[in-house]
Amino acid sequence: MLAVLAVALFMLISSIAGLATSNRKLARELSTDPLTGLRNRRALMDDLPRVCQSASETDPAFLWYFDLNGFKRYNDSFGHVAGDTLLARLGARLHDAVARHGVSYRLGGDEFCALIANPPSDPHGLFQIARKALSETGGGFGVSASGGAVEIPREASDPTEALRLADQRMYGQKAATQTGASELITAALHTALAQRHPDLGEHADDVVSDVERLARAAGLDDDEIKLVAKAGDLHDIGKVGIPDAIITKTGPLTSEEWEFMHQHTVMGEQILMAAGPSMAALGPLVRATHERWDGKGYPDGLAGEQIPVGARIVAICDAFSAMTTTRTYKQAMSLSDALDELRRCAGTQFDPRLVQLFCSIAAEGAKPSRPVGVSAHDHGGGAARRSPGQRRAVASGQ
Repeated sequence: MLAVLAVALFMLISSIAGLATSNRKLARELSTDPLTGLRNRRALMDDLPRVCQSASETDPAFLWYFDLNGFKRYNDSFGHVAGDTLLARLGARLHDAVARHGVSYRLGGDEFCALIANPPSDPHGLFQIARKALSETGGGFGVSASGGAVEIPREASDPTEALRLADQRMYGQKAATQTGASELITAALHTALAQRHPDLGEHADDVVSDVERLARAAGLDDDEIKLVAKAGDLHDIGKVGIPDAIITKTGPLTSEEWEFMHQHTVMGEQILMAAGPSMAALGPLVRATHERWDGKGYPDGLAGEQIPVGARIVAICDAFSAMTTTRTYKQAMSLSDALDELRRCAGTQFDPRLVQLFCSIAAEGAKPSRPVGVSAHDHGGGAARRSPGQRRAVASGQ
C-alpha cells in the first residue's frame, strides 16, 4: 500500500511539474513573435505597467517605438519570403543593440519597440543605435526606421499615455522624413519637366507663387498651402508622357490629339503615385486640375465642391498664367483683360468664390511680367491662347 501511494504521489508531482512546464512553454509562445523571436505586443502590454510602476525620476525607464520606412516597397519588390527574412534580421539586430539595457519587441507588421528599464548613461545615443539597427540598404532598396522616445515617468507615467506619446512622436519623425523626401522628388520631377519643355517649367514657377497667395487667402493652413503649392508646381508633370509632336504643334490640335492631351492629368497622377508615399497626396489634386465648376471638365466630370479645393485653386492660377504669358502664337493679355476673363468664367469653369478672392489679390498690386515661351500648347485652360474673338470657346475648357 505504501509503495502504491508513493508511486501515485510521484506521478502526481510529475504531472504537476509537467503541467507547469507546459504552461510556461505556452506562456512563452503566447508572448513571443514567431518570426523574429522577440517579445510581442501582448508581452509589452504585460511588461509596460510593471516598468511604469517601478520607474522614478531618479531611476527612469524609456519606451522607444519604431516603424520601418521603405519596407512595404521592399516586400512588394522582392516578395514576402525575402520580407520576412529581412524582418527577422532587423529584429535580431535590435535585440543585440538593447539586450544589456532592456527588452525588444515586434508589435506586428513593420513596427518594433524597446522598453529600457536599465538605461545607460547616454539614453539618446542608445536610441540612435537602436534606430540604426533597424536600417538596411542594398543596390535596389533602402529601409530605415522612424522612432519616438518617451521617458518614464517624467513625460508619461501611465502605460496608455506612454504608448500614445511614443506613437505620436514616431509619426512626427516619419512625417518630417517624408517631407524631406517629398522636396527632393518634387525638385527632380520639376527639373525633368523643365529640361524637356523649358516653357512648362517656367509656367509652373509662375503658377506656384499665385497658388500660395490664393491658398492663403482662402484660409488653408500651412500644411495645406505647401501641399497645394507642390500640386501647382507639378500640375503639368503628366505632359512628359505626351508626344512632342502634340506638345510643340504650332497649329490647332485634332480631336484625337486633344483626347491624348486630356490624359495628361491622369498620367500626372500616376507619376506622382508611383513616386512614393510622400507624393501620393498630390495625385488626386493634379488629376482634378482640369475639372470644371459646371461638371464639363476632365477626366472625371466632377462639379462644384466635388473638385478638391486645391485643384480649384491651381486651375485658376494655371489659366491666369496662360493668359498673361506671351507665347510664339499669341501675345500676353493685360492684367485687367485676364481678370475680366476669369470673372466671365466664374461659376462655369471656375469656383466663383475663389475667382473673387484671386481678383481681389491681383488688384492689390500689378502682377510681374511673364517670360516669353517657346511651346505652342500651354493648354492652361485660359482664354488667351487665341484672339479675343475666339476667346470664349477656349476659356470654356477645351
